[in-house]
Amino acid sequence: MQALYRVALLPGDGIGPEVIAEAVKVLKAVESANGVTFRFQTGLIGGSAVDATATPLPAETVAICNNSQAILLGAVGGPKWDSVRPEVRPEQGLLQIRKRLGLYVNLRPVKVLDSLANYSAIKPVYVKGTDLIIVRELLGGIYFGNPRGIFSKNGERMGVNTEVYREHEIERVAHRAFQLARMRRRKVTSVDKANVLETSRLWREVVTRIGRSYPDVELQHLYVDNCAMQLIDRPTRFDVILTSNMFGDILSDEAAMVAGSIGFLPSASLGEHSALYEPIHGSAPDIAGRNKANPTAAILSAALMMRYSFRMESAAEAVEKAVEKVLKRGAHTAEIAGRGRPTSTSKMGDLIATEVAKILKSKNSKKK
Repeated sequence: MQALYRVALLPGDGIGPEVIAEAVKVLKAVESANGVTFRFQTGLIGGSAVDATATPLPAETVAICNNSQAILLGAVGGPKWDSVRPEVRPEQGLLQIRKRLGLYVNLRPVKVLDSLANYSAIKPVYVKGTDLIIVRELLGGIYFGNPRGIFSKNGERMGVNTEVYREHEIERVAHRAFQLARMRRRKVTSVDKANVLETSRLWREVVTRIGRSYPDVELQHLYVDNCAMQLIDRPTRFDVILTSNMFGDILSDEAAMVAGSIGFLPSASLGEHSALYEPIHGSAPDIAGRNKANPTAAILSAALMMRYSFRMESAAEAVEKAVEKVLKRGAHTAEIAGRGRPTSTSKMGDLIATEVAKILKSKNSKKK
């Protein structure tokens, strides 16, 4: 019986629809080569949802996600919605879907292949061999803490955000990080600001305790400012970086510059029963609709979906290898410096999909 996988597509705003279209193109190549079926349902989220329904996360979208085995998201937000009320900003749609589905851990891999080292903002000699993954806690911290808001007091306005971490929130993401490290190079670097923040002191205490259950994994603690410096100075020293919601958000974008472009980096947001996959880049409204966006991160996010949600390791590896081959041949979108004319979004998707089909065809023929 042919395997059937139900995927919710949430293209979102800006370049989101363009890059998701290319990820679907690659999934269809996998579908044809491997005899599986992906059944797609599309929903609104973010600014496009605000425009159509006055809410960043319509009930219909939640229902589509609940009826799917995995979610593939493009991007949300843009200057168009900067003046709307905070509770209906596009970003609230993403925060709400994470909360509703219990997606408490975000994985952001950063791998610099030798053939791509020249794309980095850092000298190739420092970044070659970088292979790390950021494990970011996703449902706690300053993004969800209360009280929050802008208030008036004594004739002056003040902004308030509250950082809150509960012990169980730290425990569950720490277990994920140590389990992941066991499948890699067995090293966890926990990042906090324990010299200043009480939440970070609890974080360090809990992570240290959880680490004792994994005696085969080395645990190191770093302050976030030191980690940010070392990501630039010695990125190859890191294996698994475990950190909080806000610190992970910042460090993963910094790590994108190690890889050369934020357009290269995928992510997976995982819970106990649901999973959402998305490129870590934003909606890039300045290039939306111009066929200039880099679809690589969205395509690699689809590869993570096949790995973590569908247990299709061979197909995931084929997509990652196809991306490497296409980039090694010199194909590059406009934001990447390189020789020759930039490759369009749709052409990049075509090249990767074609390469995926070749790789899987070769693998399948060897099995016979």
